[in-house]
Amino acid sequence: MSSPLVSVVIPTYNRRYALAELLESLAGQSVKDFEVIVINDHGASVDELKEIFSELQLKIINLKVNQGHVHARNEGVLHAKGEFIMLCDDDDLITPNHLETMLGERKDADLAYSDVEMVEYKWEGRQRLPINRLLFAYELDKEFMRTFSTYVSSGCLYRKSLHNQIGLFDVEMNNYWDWDFILRVLETSKVKRVAIASVLYAFSSGGDNQSANLSEKRNQYLK
Repeated sequence: MSSPLVSVVIPTYNRRYALAELLESLAGQSVKDFEVIVINDHGASVDELKEIFSELQLKIINLKVNQGHVHARNEGVLHAKGEFIMLCDDDDLITPNHLETMLGERKDADLAYSDVEMVEYKWEGRQRLPINRLLFAYELDKEFMRTFSTYVSSGCLYRKSLHNQIGLFDVEMNNYWDWDFILRVLETSKVKRVAIASVLYAFSSGGDNQSANLSEKRNQYLK
C-alpha cells in the first residue's frame, strides 16, 4: 500500500463523543488520500471507533501513561507516513472541503492555516449543542504574532519535513505549544493564511468524561 498524502494527527483524552463527530467530518471530506492517527493519552478506550469508521484509514495509538496533549501530538507526528500533516483537536470539526482547500494552498506555502469559527457548546446527554459562535479571522502579521497569536493549529496543513528543521512540538510550552510552533515556522518557512472559516473550533465545552458502552454503533455516537 502506498503512503497517504496526508496524515491527520489527533490527540485525545476522554472526549469520545466529540472525537466521533470529528471522525465523521473527516469521513465526509472531498479528498480521501489521508490517514488518521488518533493518540489516546491513556484515557478511556476508543478502539471501537476503528470499526465504526471503517472507511477511514484509522490508526489508534494507546499510550501507557498520560503525558499530556503535546507529547501525544509528537507521538502522532513520529508515526505519520504522509508527506503532509494536518493537526486537529479532538473536539473540533472541519467542513467537507477543508482538506481539499488546504491542499490547494500547499503550492504557495510550507504551512497553511485557515480562519476558524469559534463555537461554544453545551452538552445534553451525549449530544453537544452550539450556543454561541464567533469568527476568528486576522491578517497574518509576523511581528504582531509575537504579541498575540492569530494562529489556530486545528485544521492546519504543513509539510512533515518542517520537523526536520525545527524539531518536534515543545512539551515544556504546554498550552502555548502552538504559538511557539508557528513562531518557529515563521522564522524558517513560508506560511499562508487561508481566509476561509472551514474549521469549527470548540473554545468551551463541558467535555466527554462519562463512562459508556462502546458496543454502541455509529449513529448512537452521533445522535
